Amino acid sequence: MSENNGKEYTVKIKGMTCAACSSRIEKKLSKKEGFGNVAVNLQTEKAKITAYGNASVNDAVKVIEDLGYGVEKRKVELNVKGMTCAACSSRIEKKLNKMSGVLNATVNLTTEKASVEYIDGLLDVQDFIETIDSLGYQAFTQEDDEKGEREGVTEGQKQLFKFIFSAILSFPLLLGMVLNLFSIKFAGGLLTKPLVQIILATPVQFYAGWQFYKGAYKNLKHLTANMDVLVAMGTSAAYFYSVYNIFAGGHLYFETSAILITLILLGKYLEARAKEKTSDAIEKLMNLAPQKARILRQGETMEVSVEEVVPGDTVIVKAGEKLPVDGEITEGSPTIDESMLTGESIPAERKEGDEVFCGTINKFKPFRYKATKVGEDTTLSQIIKIVEDAQSSKAPIQRFADIISGYFVPAVIAVAVLTFVIWYFFISGGSVEASLMPSIAVLVIACPCALGLATPTSIMVGTGKGAENGILFKGGAYLEQLGNVNAFCFDKTGTLTKGKPSVKSVEVLTEEYSEEDIIKITASLENHSEHPLAAAIVQYYGESDDLLNASDIETVPGGGVRGKVEEKNVLVGSPGFIEQNLNIDESDKQRIADLQGEGQTVVVVLIDDKAAGLIGIADTIRKDAKEVVRKLKSEGIKVYMITGDNRKTANKIAELLGIDEVLAEVKPSDKADKIKQLQSEGYKVAMAGDGINDAPALATSDLGIAVGSGSDVAVETGDITIMSDNLMNVYKAVSLSRATIKNIKQNLFWALIYNTLGIPVAAFGFLNPVIAGGAMAFSSVSVVSNALRLKKWRFE
Repeated sequence: MSENNGKEYTVKIKGMTCAACSSRIEKKLSKKEGFGNVAVNLQTEKAKITAYGNASVNDAVKVIEDLGYGVEKRKVELNVKGMTCAACSSRIEKKLNKMSGVLNATVNLTTEKASVEYIDGLLDVQDFIETIDSLGYQAFTQEDDEKGEREGVTEGQKQLFKFIFSAILSFPLLLGMVLNLFSIKFAGGLLTKPLVQIILATPVQFYAGWQFYKGAYKNLKHLTANMDVLVAMGTSAAYFYSVYNIFAGGHLYFETSAILITLILLGKYLEARAKEKTSDAIEKLMNLAPQKARILRQGETMEVSVEEVVPGDTVIVKAGEKLPVDGEITEGSPTIDESMLTGESIPAERKEGDEVFCGTINKFKPFRYKATKVGEDTTLSQIIKIVEDAQSSKAPIQRFADIISGYFVPAVIAVAVLTFVIWYFFISGGSVEASLMPSIAVLVIACPCALGLATPTSIMVGTGKGAENGILFKGGAYLEQLGNVNAFCFDKTGTLTKGKPSVKSVEVLTEEYSEEDIIKITASLENHSEHPLAAAIVQYYGESDDLLNASDIETVPGGGVRGKVEEKNVLVGSPGFIEQNLNIDESDKQRIADLQGEGQTVVVVLIDDKAAGLIGIADTIRKDAKEVVRKLKSEGIKVYMITGDNRKTANKIAELLGIDEVLAEVKPSDKADKIKQLQSEGYKVAMAGDGINDAPALATSDLGIAVGSGSDVAVETGDITIMSDNLMNVYKAVSLSRATIKNIKQNLFWALIYNTLGIPVAAFGFLNPVIAGGAMAFSSVSVVSNALRLKKWRFE
């Protein structure tokens, strides 16, 4: 089909359940301007759409998603070689995002990775590789690049070789310049002879410096400019003017071009080395998993490659060994060092039935466990994936640098040309030499490399540092946003408290039953509930084999549970829920209030429509909860406790913790609404929780923090995951976020001030091109080195 007649796309749709769904999508898309011949097939779950004019398939996807359906998407990560500055990464990113079918593309200069989310079926990986290649860069899949690195040399090694080659040839030129400056004759002035200088300078210019010409050509071919253009222009001006002066009889500047290239190559080498250090955290995590596993199969113990372990295998681990896969202990009570996952230095005692994780270390006694998760499914592999994604993502603050770098290089070229013109016509009296030097200095000092590296290097180190401390940021944006929150909501049970409530008191309200009767009847009913309070009552009774027969059981979320126990109608629940079924006596209400005033959650027991007893249950407050609240408040953050518990109980817990704001008696379904209410009041809200009930609130908040000891749902929903149950890590995350943002702002300040001051100083002729080249080379190194200071970050 020709472009004039439109372009046809086939999109895979998720979520259609009947013909009404497909019909609805067809009608909506057909009404959208620019779309025609829309056919949605319910059976194949595909939509054929023809787009005309400026209409894009991305617009069609937005319509489909607005209707509540999904589109099959894929995400690919490519390694990109040849980028030299922020202008390069910005250019690739813009080109990828313009591709029809690409939903989002980000290119990270520091990690040299391109992450592309696209509509499945419309594009494939090869399309992105060809697009990037057409811009003059090289793109590889992760597998191809790893293979190439194994067979070749690293970027740092390449730059080191070129630097050494360039330095050997440039040193005689530098020496000749110094000797000539002090009128010292050496070997009859051999080093200042034109033939010797051009022989030394030419290999530096066109071999060591070839990468700059190559990059400049590819950029200029597409009418764009980057750092390579600046370096190629500056050094070529000095080199070719010197060639001209060999015949014209003027001063030679071969040492200027050669030393510039040498210094820039040194900077490139140091930058490559420093960038490698930013990914230390990933390498450390990857090295945690052992390559071999000892398993028991068909009664025989054998050692196999870790890739050969399958779920269900019995794994044997000796003292001092690392665990090869995730699993469940079947024999033994080991002590496990889980610091690589949780950041906690104290080893954890584990028993049969407990989970253990790949990469952790068995400290003392051998044990056996059943493999449950292997390969890419292990917790360690998931952590590595999260950290890699976070390091490849962009923080919002980086947009500022991207916008500047997009206009920077063309502006610098214009300033350099203007500098030459002003010097030639108004200052130097028509001297090309005097006009050329300041314009070259402008070109080489104004490199946007430092600006492009300012944010991603800090994000890489910050997310890596978080992983070392058991804090997983799922993106650079979350690392930045956490430092800006001004309201913190904590779930009570399982977050501020340990989540393991126990019975503290039992009160009998009628002479018909004893305390033991009340507990036995209640435990018999609650044994069929998964609620933490129910588990506390059953555990308190203790004799699970002696429980009574319970039937007709019905659970009311947020209320209680009802059913028959030995033909007795029993209703167990919160005072508010019970009052919906029976008026509680004033004297009993007072007893309930007294227990709640002591911080106990009260469960009322009704037997045959009569209030028979009260059970007071309390959870243990986490030892670090009060200190976390104090530290957050000292940072100017408003702290809220949000809970479904009774107001009096909640207020008592809040009082003990120093929390001033309490949102109590909030049903699980209403937690998200409370978060929205705070947001409407202008707060930037972070929510910390651990349970399934917290998932909607975590998703609604500006920043969801999932305590890792909780459910998989909370961990999946949270933007940040705390891998241990140490609540102090929540404050650690805030502290790390603020340290990272401070580091980024320092980098941006120095990158901008460097160029802001350097360009006019160079333009006014106060900066020798060689000094300018050295300053430019080390500006990037200084930014990356400042980011690496975050590796020394310690929580106070």
